[in-house]
Amino acid sequence: MSVDRSATWPFENGEPGAFFYQRYDHPTGVEAELALGELEGGTALLFPSGAGATTALALSQLRTGDTIAVAEGCYFGTSVLFGALERWGLRFVEFDQTGPPPEGVQLVWLESPSNPFLTMPDFAAAAAYPAPVVVDSTAATPIHLRPLEHGADFVLHSATKYLGGHDDVLLGAVVCRDPETASQLKTFRSTTGIVAAPDPAFLLLRGLKTLRVRVERQTASARALVPLLEAHPAVSVVRYAGFGGLLSFDVADAEAALRVETGVRLITNATSLGGTRSLIEARARWEGDRVPEGLLRLSVGLEDPDELWADLEPLL
Repeated sequence: MSVDRSATWPFENGEPGAFFYQRYDHPTGVEAELALGELEGGTALLFPSGAGATTALALSQLRTGDTIAVAEGCYFGTSVLFGALERWGLRFVEFDQTGPPPEGVQLVWLESPSNPFLTMPDFAAAAAYPAPVVVDSTAATPIHLRPLEHGADFVLHSATKYLGGHDDVLLGAVVCRDPETASQLKTFRSTTGIVAAPDPAFLLLRGLKTLRVRVERQTASARALVPLLEAHPAVSVVRYAGFGGLLSFDVADAEAALRVETGVRLITNATSLGGTRSLIEARARWEGDRVPEGLLRLSVGLEDPDELWADLEPLL
């Protein structure tokens, strides 16, 4: 595993070789794509961020007048991004992903589980629908879920999160069921320049080596914290998909949420998720009344769960 930062490579006998210009391919990126594709069971392509992957996938699959059915309560940034694309004639509607998609849409966009509400989609209903299905599996990772095995056509990751795993890389990925569709998306990526650089790809390779041990530890710790939160009188709702290190819970109001945010010492008050450090934040600052004002999202890291609870409990 090494980083090749070359932007250009010499031709071979007067013709471009496997690598000739970084915008089309580079060795470190291809190595990382093969590793992720093997984990997900498809053909992987890297992008400079999860938002970049979302943009490239939506624009490559849709045309003016098309509609995306996106999971209600999914990652806030996804809906914001789709809203930004409306000026080019794309539309989106939100729907309850625990049931079938609405009629008359050209792309179904699921999240497994949704962030921060932790709902899981009805994969069978989505797969039976006559439109391509995208599953944002950022919070599940291929350790817990391989959406292509459940009828999805595309898997999307913000690889900044669990796949990278150390809060030091900005990266996105799409894994395609059909190799020909992957080839078309790759051409779109090269043409538009929505390309991941070698160094982030190298950090993804590093992260994938420890993915299983990290995710299994985060899952065990989250499962230990959930019943403690559920039993606490100051916590009204706990949301957890049953796997992974991501959960959310509600305290009384914004003031109570701020008290937790500013009082934690072991847990870091910061945005993002999926890293080795536990992170907590009140999502209402970003999402407004889309979420309860007391909703706190907790990304459980690798710390001892007893120590995490000792940090949280006095602040609730």
